[in-house]
Amino acid sequence: MQKTVIINIVGLSTSIIGEYTPFLKKYIEKNQLTYIRPAFPALTTTSQSCYLTGKNPDEHGIVGNGWYDHEACEMKFWKQSNKLVQSEKIWEAARKKDPEFTVSKMFWWYNMYSTADFSATPRPQYHSDGVKVPDCYTYPADLRDKLQTKFGTFPLFKFWGPNTSIDCSKWIANASIEVDKENNPTLTLIYLPHLDYCLQKFGVDFDKISKDLLEIDSLVEELVNYYEQNNAHIILLSEYGINNVNRPIHINRILRENNLLSVRVESGLELLDCGASKAFAASDHQIAHIYINDLSQKEQIKEILSKIEGIELIMDEEEKRKYKINHSRAGDLVLMAKADSWFTYYYWFDDKVAPDFARSVDIHNKPGYDPVEMFMNPDNPFIKLRAGYKLARKLLGFRYRMDVIPLNANLIKGSHGTFRIGKEYYPVLISNQKVDKEIAATDVYNVIWNSIFK
Repeated sequence: MQKTVIINIVGLSTSIIGEYTPFLKKYIEKNQLTYIRPAFPALTTTSQSCYLTGKNPDEHGIVGNGWYDHEACEMKFWKQSNKLVQSEKIWEAARKKDPEFTVSKMFWWYNMYSTADFSATPRPQYHSDGVKVPDCYTYPADLRDKLQTKFGTFPLFKFWGPNTSIDCSKWIANASIEVDKENNPTLTLIYLPHLDYCLQKFGVDFDKISKDLLEIDSLVEELVNYYEQNNAHIILLSEYGINNVNRPIHINRILRENNLLSVRVESGLELLDCGASKAFAASDHQIAHIYINDLSQKEQIKEILSKIEGIELIMDEEEKRKYKINHSRAGDLVLMAKADSWFTYYYWFDDKVAPDFARSVDIHNKPGYDPVEMFMNPDNPFIKLRAGYKLARKLLGFRYRMDVIPLNANLIKGSHGTFRIGKEYYPVLISNQKVDKEIAATDVYNVIWNSIFK
């Protein structure tokens, strides 16, 4: 077996490779760059599942970063159990071929309760007083203590939220090298999220993202140098590219305007009531799953949505089969935005009655993905003082709510999820293997397999 490392540089596409990525530019010249036709939807969990199973969502079941639980009548985003992926993973197949095979899975998603030999993933502690404490989950369990003793507590608040930085990707890189030194796994999967932040905040704007590009380029160089010295075959890849957007679509507000979506008022604030709604959306970047409790409204909903500017595709059963997303977890309709548009989860009409979690980093309570969590409210000149006061309350042991996130979707300048984009925004795969110039997302599985068992 050939020792192999997969370095997942989130958001990497040819649109940003150049002046500010000098190492990557030279590395590509010595190797081969392959375009990956985006998975559908082109989202973190779906793309990773396609790469690691060789299957599409109609088989592996990962139709997005979250979906509606019909039995619990609840939206569930960013769950972590690997059992949610309903197809055999590449490391399970590899073990059948050679029982000596081992895998280290470092911060790729669905990384709890898996069959990986070594793994680490973000997992904060949630205390009864509402405090969220940075932490991670590992297998074996004592790996967590070893890594955090050596590198410090996993920097959760730099992994997601308004304080994201290169520190998080550096921690993951260092932890990955440590696991490799101790265990020498056959296959290592490394997730470097750094570009995901600046590209969604600013789009492809080199005046604003050049520093981030230089930072990730330097970190990738360090990893490549280490793994080359340890005779590993290296594959660099991304899950998606991020293209510029300028039009948020408030899909749940549209459904509510047409008397299809219901809310419940608690303490004067509005909560989406999925189970009581005729229809509602699970928004996820440039994709939205429309779940319809009253199927007699389906044709009316399709007609309403067909008039909304910014929606590229409305997928019914036939289209869902065509695009291989016809799984029970998918919406009754699946929407794909045009390349310049994306879907918000917002369902309230008046910000005064927005739920309390709307102004916080709260990925599990929000019924959809919220990239605005990467900003502090720019309209409040005292927002950093407010955040400092909240932090002081936390340090003193008082309950607190870090309500500093704006409710302005126009701040977001980059997104992903659609497959109708220019090739310069396609995800890429870079290796020294002979691979076709363009491959499907599911073909990445074979590239990894051939690297190990060539």
